[in-house]
Amino acid sequence: MDKARFGFFFMLLILLASQMMVETEGRHCESKSHRFKGMCLSDRNCASVCHVEGFTGGNCRGFRRRCFCTRHC
Repeated sequence: MDKARFGFFFMLLILLASQMMVETEGRHCESKSHRFKGMCLSDRNCASVCHVEGFTGGNCRGFRRRCFCTRHC
């Protein structure tokens, strides 16, 4: 019983620590790409179009597979 409780609290501690690490990295703002045309199938292609638009990166997402550009807020 004590080992199970210790394992639970240890996993909880790791989870909380990982959340704190994510929050300290900073926020990312997203905006739909204005220059990307068609269905977004490659994150790399989306990111290169977003770099031209002045963003730091980009990702394909959503059911309709649109390109969303990201930057640090």
